[in-house]
Amino acid sequence: MASLDWYFDFVSPYSYICLHRLAEVPRAVNFKPVLFAGLLNHWGQKGPAEIPAKRRWTYRWCTWWASERGIPFRFPAAHPFNPLPHLRLALACGSAPEAVKRIFEWVWMSGENPSDPQRFDALCRELGIEQQRLVADDVKTALRSNTDEAAARGVFGVPSFVVDGEVFWGADSIGFLNAFLAEPATLRNDEMRRLASLQVGAARKG
Repeated sequence: MASLDWYFDFVSPYSYICLHRLAEVPRAVNFKPVLFAGLLNHWGQKGPAEIPAKRRWTYRWCTWWASERGIPFRFPAAHPFNPLPHLRLALACGSAPEAVKRIFEWVWMSGENPSDPQRFDALCRELGIEQQRLVADDVKTALRSNTDEAAARGVFGVPSFVVDGEVFWGADSIGFLNAFLAEPATLRNDEMRRLASLQVGAARKG
């Protein structure tokens, strides 16, 4: 049976909300930290927080959605922030689910600044990781490898699930993912194949 990989970045509020929905997925999930900015660069996109109107909507929507789902949630004091140390910390912890969960909670429940060096040092000590470990070649290589792998598999945003060559993007894609896991014909049918080869009728000028 094909592995089910979950690509995420701690900078993403949608990834945090998705973390709380993983129990809805009926399969074991492999945790794969990636650098969202690297995916944006690969595909030539802007992130939601880089478009002022979309940034405001995203912050409002995620705050409301988390509340509706009963998820403890508060935007950090500065966002977006540089998630590179947090991603490397997760990898230094072996991407263990409990460590990933703790880092997400640390970012998305306190309302404090994720880039505060004293707070981050305390988090590293709590997880038993020396900060020197975060600049080790194997940790840095693992993050680049995860990000390159995700892009090569067609991942363009976070969070995303990938299973059997199919990408399911977003914290709201779990129903679609579960339908595919139960019945591959959800995607493996004539209409879905037709969609994959639709012609472009008009293109926006760059």
